[in-house]
Amino acid sequence: METRSTPLENRPRLPRIALSKRNRAVVRALNPMLVTYLEASRDLCETDSILFGAALAVCRIIGAKLSTAGRTTGQSSAIPAWRTRIEERIAKARALIGRLTCFRSGNTRPRIVRTVRMAFAGTNVSLSQPDIMQKLTERIDDLKQRIAAWGKRIRRYTESSTRFNQNRFFQSDQKRLYKSLERPMVSGTGPVPNQADTVAFWRSLWSEPVNHNEGPWTEVVASQCAGITPMDPVTITPDDVAEAVRRAPNWKSPGLDGLHHYWLKGFVPYESKTQEITTGVK
Repeated sequence: METRSTPLENRPRLPRIALSKRNRAVVRALNPMLVTYLEASRDLCETDSILFGAALAVCRIIGAKLSTAGRTTGQSSAIPAWRTRIEERIAKARALIGRLTCFRSGNTRPRIVRTVRMAFAGTNVSLSQPDIMQKLTERIDDLKQRIAAWGKRIRRYTESSTRFNQNRFFQSDQKRLYKSLERPMVSGTGPVPNQADTVAFWRSLWSEPVNHNEGPWTEVVASQCAGITPMDPVTITPDDVAEAVRRAPNWKSPGLDGLHHYWLKGFVPYESKTQEITTGVK
């Protein structure tokens, strides 16, 4: 009941458990209990909820650590550590430039003076020197050049990472690459059409019959395809499903339901229930 009432995106993340005899014994102990629940299952979604609840029970029995914050369904947007370090350097340099500029403008508050002394620590520069204003200007220019260099480094690293990801997507998933290269859609800023105009627009497209003038090439293609034997319909048997589950890696990243292949292999009654759902026998 807990699993069925929880949305898929709010389910806890199931951890990887050790392949020990004790853990396997706990999984086998739940198999007889699952028979009653699976026999009363009405569809595949309910079967998935039952299996996830059984996996959650196993994790709690063996004392595995569960995440209560839910699972993220999108891609990770974490900023790389190298970029965080460079951005922190830029922020500190900009803050120091502001303090030095304030001191050059005549602000002699103790906090500002202390920061200026720390900026020239380890050098022979003293605040009582007659050319202190020139030293401040040189220090500010040096910090600005460093900020510009750090900014160029971020852009260079970002462009390199983008090229690497695009090359990887081109080899593995070209559709995803081309979709990422598309420009964002710009929504209209005009007035929203009323219901009557919307109905009339779509009715003119879908309700009125249209006579298309087929070109002569369609007859040529039809004559060439007349002698082609149609492909036999693909039939997925329960054995195909069981074989696919058996060959799948145990801890491969799960789908939206959060159920790894390990649990599909470990819960034996799942195989018989899959056969019933696949063949349509209740």
